[in-house]
Amino acid sequence: MLSKENLMSEQYRIETLAIHAGQEPDPSTGAIMTPIYQTSTYVLPEVGQNRGYEYSRSDNPTRTALQANLAALEGAKYGLAFASGLAATDIVMRLMRPGDHIVVGDDVYGGTYRMFDKVLKHYGLNFSFVDLTDLDAFQQALRAETKLVWLETPTNPNLKLADIAALSELAHARQALVVVDNTFASSYLQNPLALGADLVLHSTTKYLGGHSDVVGGAVMLNDQAIYEQLKFLQNAIGSVPAPNARRARRSKAIDIASSPRSSLSGTGPERAFASRLMSVAPFGSVSPAAVAAIASD
Repeated sequence: MLSKENLMSEQYRIETLAIHAGQEPDPSTGAIMTPIYQTSTYVLPEVGQNRGYEYSRSDNPTRTALQANLAALEGAKYGLAFASGLAATDIVMRLMRPGDHIVVGDDVYGGTYRMFDKVLKHYGLNFSFVDLTDLDAFQQALRAETKLVWLETPTNPNLKLADIAALSELAHARQALVVVDNTFASSYLQNPLALGADLVLHSTTKYLGGHSDVVGGAVMLNDQAIYEQLKFLQNAIGSVPAPNARRARRSKAIDIASSPRSSLSGTGPERAFASRLMSVAPFGSVSPAAVAAIASD
């Protein structure tokens, strides 16, 4: 068992974290595997008191385990799970206010673009879609009212690579938050928080969940104040995952580890990209220098 204290003080490989992080023995039976708590409500000792859970929209023990597991994979203090990747995106964007400006990569996931351009711009948010591989273009896009930078690297679908550390440094100089959608690279190959990002987002439906029978999303971060805002919104909006969302987690590190290497046996662009990415990031974060080298190749 890896306690939260152990996770913060010890260095574990991702294979260990994927299996054990957040996996506390069940307090009622001692079961090693976290049960799927398919319950909406909990018995309260008395009015106004609870044993940590009172309503599953607010919190559920299975979701608690999932969130701790996902946070550990990204080296984060906090994790929040949602009903889908877009639900996670929606919650993060609720940190913004009318009139705020957001700089977005010009090759983001189509669902993200649709939400930003077809929905959120009608609520007073302003978006600039920019080639984030070009730092000069990025700097020119920043405004006094820029509050957030949203990027993917590698992007979906064109696999464009951006320098997270450089972008984060420039954004923070303007007091803007940096969100990295890490769905495509996964936490096995890249940890954006270690490179300066403020929040990491995943569609756990895809790489982390196997893109099979579970839909989900997640946000991981280290800032307590932002976490408390997002935690409030998670409960207030209610876009939470089903209790079985943790099901696919245990073997994902093995799957993720083998996927790029499997691509090396193929031909064409997939082999070339996998070869370049694995050469700089067999485990852990892609360095800014390595990203720059790949992007210019």
